[in-house]
Amino acid sequence: MNLAKVLYEKDGRIARITLNRPEVLNAIDDDLPRELEECVARANTEDGVHVIVLSGAGRAFCAGYDLAYYAQAEEGRGHEMTQAMPWDPMKDYAFMMRNTECFMALWRSYRPVVAKVHGFAVAGGSDIALCTDMIVMEDEAEIGYMPVRVWGCPTTAMWVYRLGAEQAKRMLFTGDKIKGKEAERIGLVAKSVPANDLDAEVERLAERMAAVPVNQLMMQKLVINQAIEAMGLKQTQMFATVFDGITRHSPEGLNFKLRAEETGWKQAVRERDLGTFDWTQNRPINSSKA
Repeated sequence: MNLAKVLYEKDGRIARITLNRPEVLNAIDDDLPRELEECVARANTEDGVHVIVLSGAGRAFCAGYDLAYYAQAEEGRGHEMTQAMPWDPMKDYAFMMRNTECFMALWRSYRPVVAKVHGFAVAGGSDIALCTDMIVMEDEAEIGYMPVRVWGCPTTAMWVYRLGAEQAKRMLFTGDKIKGKEAERIGLVAKSVPANDLDAEVERLAERMAAVPVNQLMMQKLVINQAIEAMGLKQTQMFATVFDGITRHSPEGLNFKLRAEETGWKQAVRERDLGTFDWTQNRPINSSKA
């Protein structure tokens, strides 16, 4: 089953799902979430699959939403992300919640999912990784949600459920990226290993789980997930997805998109992440007018 942007392979008791847009670091476009959901459904219905391993082709796991399409694009393209004003928040919500539900197919999967993270799992890519059951990272790989600085709110809201309030606030108030070793230290990922050991570590973990009967794996996952869902996960995701739309249609969010159109999204993202641009005043912070 080879879809255009997500690949599926059954390898004994392990289903391997690979995000497959390596030319853009597996950035998320309109198709990738739906193809991911289809692959997860395939793994859950294919006889003999006990475990899913999710990875990214090329140099990264996933670098988030494709801002060349959604942020840099002028009127008429990427309109689901930034509508003309006045905007329809429920149209935005329907689009983004559909993507969130596609990512959450990993969470709902009856087969445990291990994410193998190399390079980057940032912005929307961290949403995907955090919907899996366990994450194994390279020591030098980076994870974070930088769009909280402007133009985004993590719609899956998994940070608080995986980290607790204190560390989740640290990550979402700063938009910092952290490397694998720190992600392991604070409990965000199961393990961080040197790059050369990543494949072997993931295989050991997947093969260990694959020796457990499918029904046992399914029962344990349902019990653990239910504990999280009883804490209000669905309601939290509803708020997060609505707020994500607001961030992109606030004055600051619209200024970010304008800046991306004018200078290219790489420059706009650089200014966002470094904190060198005042999105309220729509000018560099170091400007003589600042």
